[in-house]
Amino acid sequence: MVPDLDVLADPTRRAMLALLAVETELCVCEMEAALDEIQPVVSRQFAILRDAGWVSGRREGRRIFYGFSALPGWARLIVRAYAEGGVPPKELKNARARLAQFDGRPIRLSRAAS
Repeated sequence: MVPDLDVLADPTRRAMLALLAVETELCVCEMEAALDEIQPVVSRQFAILRDAGWVSGRREGRRIFYGFSALPGWARLIVRAYAEGGVPPKELKNARARLAQFDGRPIRLSRAAS
């Protein structure tokens, strides 16, 4: 599937892609904490990104961890550009700080087994 560029017009979705570029994989509760948003907003934005071909989910128990779909080279360049300044660096830094302070981060079973 070729990712849809139209969804990149939204600043929240751009911030989500930038955060995923540096964190690799996040669930809704982690993205809520990082972006200081409510669950319905984050879930809806993930659904839009998923339907547009940018992210895919991996279920682990009750949670779905979102990461990038198999993106073509041009789409990976866009995501990297967001992480390297396309999203204001202060905004990304603050989101990562909120994520680091979030006590509710779930343990990933696939990582715990490694």
